[in-house]
Amino acid sequence: MNCKKVAEHITNWLVKKLNTSKQKGFVIGVSGGIDSAVVSALCAKTDFPVVTLNMPVFQNKEQYYLSVEHINWLKKKFKNVSSRTIDLSSVFSELICNLPENAKGDLALANIRSRLRMVTLYAFANTNKYLVCGTGNKIEDFGVGFFTKYGDGGVDINPIGDLLKSEVYALGKFLDVPKSIQKAAPTDGLWEKDKTDEEQIGATYNELEWAMKYCEKNKIISLSEIKKTNLTKRQTEVLKIYVTRHNCNKHKIKMPDVCKIKS
Repeated sequence: MNCKKVAEHITNWLVKKLNTSKQKGFVIGVSGGIDSAVVSALCAKTDFPVVTLNMPVFQNKEQYYLSVEHINWLKKKFKNVSSRTIDLSSVFSELICNLPENAKGDLALANIRSRLRMVTLYAFANTNKYLVCGTGNKIEDFGVGFFTKYGDGGVDINPIGDLLKSEVYALGKFLDVPKSIQKAAPTDGLWEKDKTDEEQIGATYNELEWAMKYCEKNKIISLSEIKKTNLTKRQTEVLKIYVTRHNCNKHKIKMPDVCKIKS
């Protein structure tokens, strides 16, 4: 991948999207991970106003400080970048205190954190006429559906949705985002006991990229078709993880079904 050309292409695309929508700038949630680091840097390169939000919800300190480090790096490098820290911990606590016990599953609580951040991003976007910029990559958004529906999946535009995770890392290196972020283990930061993406999914992003390409090339869409392959035990495991998650999360990847009324 030619990182210079891709970075220029995405930057130009961002400018076109802003002009077409007649909005004035971008708002982005910065998590301390490579995806939001790359997206925020590309938005900053447009020279339009960029608001970066650090939105901890009882956040792991390491993740919080990685967010702070990246935001400071952005503001030092680009004059069009501003930032706010909005601690959503008390909002989260108040909400879950009012939920019944049968609505407090671990996954539900993790997704609530993400959805609170989405609401906060849109508060800034609506008030300032900004676009909410997504940070999901191709594997997450269109492969295994590793995002929260109407949480981090609730955005106006997604600049890196056609890039694999390895390509996002390559762009991060090209853009010279802080080394600490380039080296940090990917995590969504939504769990009380922090889990890496690999621990949650059961496979690395490199393995998932291989699985996505393999499935596309061999037209594999179901678990039964995997039995016909002649692969190693681990490759078979990864394929099963990928296909299972892809099929289970199709409701995230596509628009909601609409009941059509016949006239």
